Amino acid sequence: MKNEALKKVLTEQRFAVLATHDEGQPHGSLVAFTVSGDFRNLYFATIRETRKYKNMARDPRVALVADDRMNRESDLTRAVAVTAAGEAREITGKERAEAAAVFLSRHGGMKDFLENPRCALMKVSVAKYFVVSEFGNVEEVVPVP
Repeated sequence: MKNEALKKVLTEQRFAVLATHDEGQPHGSLVAFTVSGDFRNLYFATIRETRKYKNMARDPRVALVADDRMNRESDLTRAVAVTAAGEAREITGKERAEAAAVFLSRHGGMKDFLENPRCALMKVSVAKYFVVSEFGNVEEVVPVP
């Protein structure tokens, strides 16, 4: 992954807004996330009874938005926002165990949440990233398969 701004946001930020939809009605949720080493996947955890989980079960297409803003006027020209567009699915078995280790290395305080039998660990296979900097400079980045 060549885009340093994208790398910085995804490795330094701990939270993102997940966008799903229910019959065309948008729904946003704040999630704790982590990124895979190759930047092809993002992971987050959710309880299966949530609206976001139900929305993803009906339509796996999602977007996650993370940024490095600091709520200052200078963010207009300095902040970087990354939108990851892809498909989400619950992971199980060995894949879940491996992703859980990566997730917990960043969010160790969520161990009990992740071990809850009602908790799903979700994997977003990223089709492309949109990196916005300088309040309007947009770059599209496709993760290398």
